[in-house]
Amino acid sequence: MTAKEIRQAYLKFFESKQHHIVPSAPIVVKNDPTLMFTNAGMNQFKDLFLGEAPIKYPRVTDTQRCLRVSGKHNDLEEVGIDTYHHTMFEMLGNWSFGDYFKKEAISWSWELLTEVYKIPKEKLYVSIFEGDEKEGLPRDTEAYDLWKQFVPEDRIILGNKKDNFWEMGDMGPCGPCSEIHVDCRSAEERAAVSGKDLVNADHPQVIEIWNNVFMQFNRLKDGSLQPLPAQHVDTGMGFERLVRVLQEKSSNYDTDVFQPMIQFIAEHSGVVYGTDEKTDIAMRVMADHIRAISFVIADGQLPSNNKAGYVIRRILRRAVRYAYTFLNLKEPFLNQLVPVLANQFKGVFDELFLQQDFVQKVVLEEEVSFLRTLATGIQRFEAYTKKQGEFLMSENAIDTEKSFDDNWVYSILKDQMVISGEFAFELNDTYGFPIDLTELMAREKRWTVDMDEYNKALTLQKERSRAATAVDTGDWIMVNSDLETEFVGYDDFEVETKIIKYRKVSAKGKEQYQIVLSKTPFYAESGGQVGDTGRLEDHSRMFFVEVTDTKKENGVIVHYTDTLPEDLDGLFWAVIDEDKRLLSQDNHTATHLLHAALKKVLGNHVNQKGSLVNPDYLRFDFSHFAKISDEDLAQVEHLVNQKIRENIPLKEQRDVPYEQAISSGVTALFGEKYGDFVRVITFDDHYSKELCGGTHVKATGQIGYFKIISESAVAAGVRRIEAITADKAEAFILEQNRELNELRTLLKGNKDLKAAVSSLLEENAKLKKEAEKAVGEQSANLKHEIVHHLKTIHGVNVIATHVDLPNADAVKNLAFAVKDLVDDLFLVFTTLIDDKPGITVMLSENLIKSKGLNASNIVRELAKDIQGGGGGQPFYATAGGKNKDGLAAVLTKVEALIPA
Repeated sequence: MTAKEIRQAYLKFFESKQHHIVPSAPIVVKNDPTLMFTNAGMNQFKDLFLGEAPIKYPRVTDTQRCLRVSGKHNDLEEVGIDTYHHTMFEMLGNWSFGDYFKKEAISWSWELLTEVYKIPKEKLYVSIFEGDEKEGLPRDTEAYDLWKQFVPEDRIILGNKKDNFWEMGDMGPCGPCSEIHVDCRSAEERAAVSGKDLVNADHPQVIEIWNNVFMQFNRLKDGSLQPLPAQHVDTGMGFERLVRVLQEKSSNYDTDVFQPMIQFIAEHSGVVYGTDEKTDIAMRVMADHIRAISFVIADGQLPSNNKAGYVIRRILRRAVRYAYTFLNLKEPFLNQLVPVLANQFKGVFDELFLQQDFVQKVVLEEEVSFLRTLATGIQRFEAYTKKQGEFLMSENAIDTEKSFDDNWVYSILKDQMVISGEFAFELNDTYGFPIDLTELMAREKRWTVDMDEYNKALTLQKERSRAATAVDTGDWIMVNSDLETEFVGYDDFEVETKIIKYRKVSAKGKEQYQIVLSKTPFYAESGGQVGDTGRLEDHSRMFFVEVTDTKKENGVIVHYTDTLPEDLDGLFWAVIDEDKRLLSQDNHTATHLLHAALKKVLGNHVNQKGSLVNPDYLRFDFSHFAKISDEDLAQVEHLVNQKIRENIPLKEQRDVPYEQAISSGVTALFGEKYGDFVRVITFDDHYSKELCGGTHVKATGQIGYFKIISESAVAAGVRRIEAITADKAEAFILEQNRELNELRTLLKGNKDLKAAVSSLLEENAKLKKEAEKAVGEQSANLKHEIVHHLKTIHGVNVIATHVDLPNADAVKNLAFAVKDLVDDLFLVFTTLIDDKPGITVMLSENLIKSKGLNASNIVRELAKDIQGGGGGQPFYATAGGKNKDGLAAVLTKVEALIPA
């Protein structure tokens, strides 16, 4: 079976068991502060496990894109080295939300593996949770008894908490699990050593293939386990491993999931896969990493220097480094794998195929940037080892004319040839130069790296980072557990409500509270729109607490406050800041109008790549590969304002079936997770029609006016427009008019400002040329006068004098002019330009060689008298300072600097 056939067989099987097929959620997680990336199939259902969202389908199945490169589930350093770890992987899953439990999950998994996929039963082992006394958890006898129907007891393994109790993180849903392992060894190997002894022993051919998790508990902050409102099934089968088993390969990388990319790399690098372990690892790393990189970018996350963006940049750089070091690919190459991958996933995850050009350009720019970084790092490394080598030879009285690589020299210095860990850390932290590449280059030169010192620096950095981002989150305290939350903010700005639950959160020394309400008009930060602020008033409206922000967590609207109300069980009024909401709505609707205008003016390739909507301004990022011309920007702005003047009424449709909305031509954003029912926002059926959960104006005329204030690049293929609306735009125009009127006054009421300013610029340029000519003539005349100050000391022609010239260029020109007139010259000028003291030193080249003089060293010594510093070249150097009273002392010190 091909990979596509294997995937389809899985989904079809569970569809036959009344499971609803759902699409993969994006890899990038947007509304869960505990996760950056989807690292397990259950992530998108977390709110269902916790009972915080209604269950639409009690049984679902899917194939979920996952990423494991940080935190508890971190496989990055194993990727490419072994045969089965990956950064991005597909997790095939089937789920029960309070419906079936262990019996069905176990029997169906056995049926699928042995009857549909035809895996020999004798190759399969299963494990169940053995229990844990400290946790007060008994052995999972129910799972054991169920497995006995299908598997001999000697193939049922008791697993400890590490292997057979699944937890997503330190807190959250968890429960015992039952794993299925497959022994892929030959019949002879299986006869010699039982596969039972190799389960969970990191044997490359005895691997876990499926995990049935029985969600029963919620792990609280204090470590205790709280039963979930209902029991759930969460299963996950690694797609890449399954394909390997069914295609009878010894490595995931030998399957048709990875081989198209590996063979593409082999062909273009001229290296045959399977001939050398180092080059094989490099190809596996590249083939794996491009999947993670491409899908994360397609889901809306661009590489950057922080958070999720930094993680994906790190993965990309790891791939480039392997290509650079082991496959000799010194030019950008990784981006060429994007079309190969996009075609491979066409019809499965179409978001990559639809954004192929965009993703490839982003990867290309990152490659170009990192290859420059590698070149810079290599130069700094070479300079460091050269300087350090010269120092070691000098300290050990070894002639520096000898070769540092000479075996005799090496035998003397080898114990001292250590690269500082602090330098290696600086290369990594400041310049992005990988530590393992530093070690590799060091070994090639027979140096070592002080890794203890490097790791200390790395640990200190991590501790600083953790301290800066540490958040201490308490458990939820229930107040009205029988109530459910409801958002009413599309229609109401205030509502009567009750508190469902709250918790305390501490971050950076500040304590806050998070509150969940039964009804709320507060819009939670989402889709680029900031969360509402406002007040939670008691029912008498005598007392209140400020709501400082509103965010979503696992689909739940969370209100942030600095204090708690006194009577938590009472009735409250939830009241948003109406002015801020209205301004945010103006800007949000303006982004929709802007998006549509950009598509009309620039083309349908324009797609939103990010946005920020707040009361003050809007920021809109979109795909486009060139700077937008002033004419096109003006056209975009005009089109948006035209739609504002038309006062188009909002057409809002709630709970529209997703497929129906898409087929109607609505604009959907890549990287967003949409449910089965969506909200459609339309301003003119033929202009702007988008899926959107944000708040909007009732008619476009409310926006008043739209003004673009900047257009810039964000990344390869991504441009950014910042704009203002309503009263902010009005204030901007008024300020522009005020400045124009002031300029007109300064120009004595001249009506043609452009002509008047052009005339001034021409006049200024003319005067500048005349001034430069006058200074040049002054310098030419001055050079003959300066020569009269010449003294001969120890055979050196010395000129030390103060010169009065208007700028540094004139001083420099004069120094070079005098040098042309005088041989064996040692020249020092002092200057005072714009009331700032300065020193200029000029030397003839023969003095540098014969007397060992250096203008840069001399000027630094002289600069001490003016409390300054400087430098330059051996023959010419300058310095500046703060103390003009020291200029006379500078001239008196010159003679003492002339060597005999």
